[in-house]
Amino acid sequence: QVQLVESGGGLVQAGGSLRLSCAASGGTGSSYAMGWFRQAPGKERDFVLGISRNGANTNYADSVKGRFTISRDSAKNTVYLQMNSLRPEDTAVYTCAAASNRRYPTRDPRDYDYWGQGTQVTVSS
Repeated sequence: QVQLVESGGGLVQAGGSLRLSCAASGGTGSSYAMGWFRQAPGKERDFVLGISRNGANTNYADSVKGRFTISRDSAKNTVYLQMNSLRPEDTAVYTCAAASNRRYPTRDPRDYDYWGQGTQVTVSS
């Protein structure tokens, strides 16, 4: 059983930056493709970006390309989401997820079998 714990959320002004972390325990974090999803109030959960097992491949939603980046530190079993040039529409609960049966990240949340509790990101205008 893998446990995922996010941190780093908070309130930031538009144009600012935040870095979220997702620490994995209870398993071998580097064995999983990892993804970040977000859900705004009244909206569905959306894929944001993902990273492959070895960190060499990434997958980004069009809405965050050029602003967000994902990376992983296998030694620390941690995945990072660096968010720059934040916009009010980025406001959401951000959740990391692990896909134990996949080498590469997908955009379908059904492919992920472990989820964190989420962390709130609020961007003020």
